[in-house]
Amino acid sequence: QVQLVESGGGLVQPGGSLRLSCEASGVNLADYSIGWVRQAPGKEREGVSCIASEIEGSRKNYGDFAKGRFTISRDNAKNAVHLQMTDLKPEDTAVYYCATDLSRWCIGGPTYVVYDYFGQGIQVTVSS
Repeated sequence: QVQLVESGGGLVQPGGSLRLSCEASGVNLADYSIGWVRQAPGKEREGVSCIASEIEGSRKNYGDFAKGRFTISRDNAKNAVHLQMTDLKPEDTAVYYCATDLSRWCIGGPTYVVYDYFGQGIQVTVSS
């Protein structure tokens, strides 16, 4: 059974940084593509970033709003994927989910949101 657990969210001021982590049980994250998706109140889910499996070179992609500010990476020792977010803006406020559909590559690119497995989500609030 695939279980994904996010951590690292919270309240941060505009311009600040947060690092989200996604840890897993029941699956070796390095074998699969892992995505980050977010959902703001009253809005549809939005793809943030995706990292392909290690066998696919861990290639990364980002939504336009994330380019230059967010970085996705793997921590295989912890069976985790991180999302480092910098220069956060109020419009980044959302619940962030890590997700996978157990494929090796990032299907659908950075805007893809229809994964098979999601974590419970974690709140990120950017406010002064």
